Amino acid sequence: MSGSADPLVISFGEMLIDFVPDSSGVSLAESYAFIKAPGGAPANVACAVAKLGGNAAFIGKVGDDEFGKMLVDILRKNKVNIDGVCFDTEAKTALAFVTLRKDGEREFMFYRNPSADMMLAESELNMGLIKKCKIFHYGSISLIAEPCRSAHLAAMKVARANGAFLSYDPNVRLPLWPSEEAARSGIKSIWFEADFIKVSDNEVEFLTQGDPEKEDVVMSLWHDKLKLLLVTDGEKGCRYFTKKFKGRVTGFLVKAVDTTGAGDSFVGALLTAVARDSSIFENEQKMRETLTFANACGAMCTTQKGAIPALPTTKDVEKFISDSKAK
Repeated sequence: MSGSADPLVISFGEMLIDFVPDSSGVSLAESYAFIKAPGGAPANVACAVAKLGGNAAFIGKVGDDEFGKMLVDILRKNKVNIDGVCFDTEAKTALAFVTLRKDGEREFMFYRNPSADMMLAESELNMGLIKKCKIFHYGSISLIAEPCRSAHLAAMKVARANGAFLSYDPNVRLPLWPSEEAARSGIKSIWFEADFIKVSDNEVEFLTQGDPEKEDVVMSLWHDKLKLLLVTDGEKGCRYFTKKFKGRVTGFLVKAVDTTGAGDSFVGALLTAVARDSSIFENEQKMRETLTFANACGAMCTTQKGAIPALPTTKDVEKFISDSKAK
């Protein structure tokens, strides 16, 4: 259980094992050995919130196997509330092999046919927990297959009815969808429900089929319910759009070893700040300070292998920001 007095942030979706090559810059086929790392974007976000002192819970399903037990143990050690986690006795915990090639692009290979996370049913949702949250955060992978898709939609509905903000990071993973078109329409099927959406520049390009640098292309993703649209631009930082203001916050240059989880670390920082003070959407100064902090979290996360082990604490981030200013 979290020891934080903060309002509750729930992350909904998949938790899995990432296998990362032990040497960088090689393709999956060329890799000789792999390091086992806990992963899955929503679980990474929950751990990021908890690491920063926030109140985080994870809702999802893992296999009743050694990997599933290990993952739940990692959530527990990271002070994430696990009252919404279920075990599946038939389907196994999902595996993903992830590498950063020499050209800097990530390559993914997934093993889930079906995996436990896809088997979460609406009847297994901890509705009592969902009703308590201030922010309900999710991705798009849980929309790909039933019964998880229906569980996802039901959870969103209950969170919304109980006054929660809905936070969406689509996290496009094309190998998991039947086709590019299915991915685009699946991701957009819940687009208009969210209060805040975070997309990477590559995802803007995929979803709009336009130039992600152009503001009119980005703004084609805006809708009237949105309080905040964020575009992450890798080491260049991020762009933000609210009803009242918009701008760009520069990033931090670091020697990146593994970019897995950088976006989740960024989202965790944002959600922790919003849970504490939702006036951030009205106050550009607060927004810029929060996004500088979030950019630092994302940058620091890339300097180690694996997502959850690389997530920083508030103290780490403050030191990193002040050291960067001193340079």
